[in-house]
Amino acid sequence: MKTYMANARTVERKWYVVDAEGVPLGRLASKVASILRGKNKPSFTPNVDTGDFVIVINSDKVVLTGKKAEDKMHRYHTGYIGGLKEIPYGKLLEEKSDFMVYEAVRGMLPKNSLGRQTIKKLKVYKGAEHNHAAQKPETLKLF
Repeated sequence: MKTYMANARTVERKWYVVDAEGVPLGRLASKVASILRGKNKPSFTPNVDTGDFVIVINSDKVVLTGKKAEDKMHRYHTGYIGGLKEIPYGKLLEEKSDFMVYEAVRGMLPKNSLGRQTIKKLKVYKGAEHNHAAQKPETLKLF
């Protein structure tokens, strides 16, 4: 019996729209990362990008459970001495909710060239409007 190996040139990609309103951040990110990798398809191959495009709307209405809004911090370094910066997730949700969802999904993808290629298929928007109507995206109900 032969094992099927997907080819990057023969993969059919779909477009999905996911509404993030009222959905916990981690649950949303894990489902979206799975679709981006193509794990929902029978033709999934670990070393080939077989995933679909995902559009996340209403990222400003995503939910943080527990006390994560006050306790959890987004940390980054400016590159200068003593340049470690911390921003609480509550403030990040108000100001850069699209970046927060993007980073949560990126953290669940492989840390290699396949992951960098896969994250390019994610589009995140703060409001309910997006400019990908020409691709005829399907609405995806996560929960």
